[in-house]
Amino acid sequence: MGSQNAPGPASGLASGSGNGTAGPSVESAGLHVRRSGTHILRGLDFTIPPGRITGLLGPSGSGKTTLMRVLVGVQRISAGTVHVLGRPAGHPRLRHEVGYVAQSPSVYTDLSVESNVRYFGAMHGRNRSDAAEAIAAVGLEQLAGRKTGDLSGGEFSRVSLACALVSGPRLLILDEPTVGLDPVLRAELWDRFRVMADAGTTLLVSSHVMEEASHCASLLLLREGLLLAQLTPAELSRRGGSEDLERAFLNIIRSAKSGVAP
Repeated sequence: MGSQNAPGPASGLASGSGNGTAGPSVESAGLHVRRSGTHILRGLDFTIPPGRITGLLGPSGSGKTTLMRVLVGVQRISAGTVHVLGRPAGHPRLRHEVGYVAQSPSVYTDLSVESNVRYFGAMHGRNRSDAAEAIAAVGLEQLAGRKTGDLSGGEFSRVSLACALVSGPRLLILDEPTVGLDPVLRAELWDRFRVMADAGTTLLVSSHVMEEASHCASLLLLREGLLLAQLTPAELSRRGGSEDLERAFLNIIRSAKSGVAP
């Protein structure tokens, strides 16, 4: 787990509006990222509304992880502006308001689930009850005392999520959190994401599995570093001319290549 986590409210995992900042949780204008001579992100303009699940969707290599690194503040931008929770991306105060779960979990395998979560919570002034709440939120109460290295792959991933949740972030960024999970676990995680969004947390969830788009309130569609569209799942289906969201996305890609609006 990459960890830029936040001490959220005094109690509860969801943080709502936190310091009272109005407006979108994320605003990007003309965002460009170049790395080692390669143009990774190309002029991205978008906003992410608060208290909702926004899906960041696109094939591998489209720039999803780079965009998430920009929002967390660990990727230098080449041009444009990005504001997160009303502050420039990477602002020191955002370390206390943004949670990030990377594709590769980085918890301590020789510690128990509870010890891992308490460790990450302690870095942000959280206590034992906060850790217990985060563990319960990902359904690992019965495994709290088990060594993390002895868990299954799906359980291991949920420990990383608990380590991000323990601080009660206002914005939670998840880079392909359901990769490698069976359908039951994926469904359970999306249920938990919805509960968090309903409680006020903003979630940005990346995926290359288009069927997961239906779980999101809003979608950002990336392809080769370009933002093809920002829309709802229903709008994706309509614009792409198919109830199959993967086929609809492919139709939008083809239309973008041909220069014909879908």
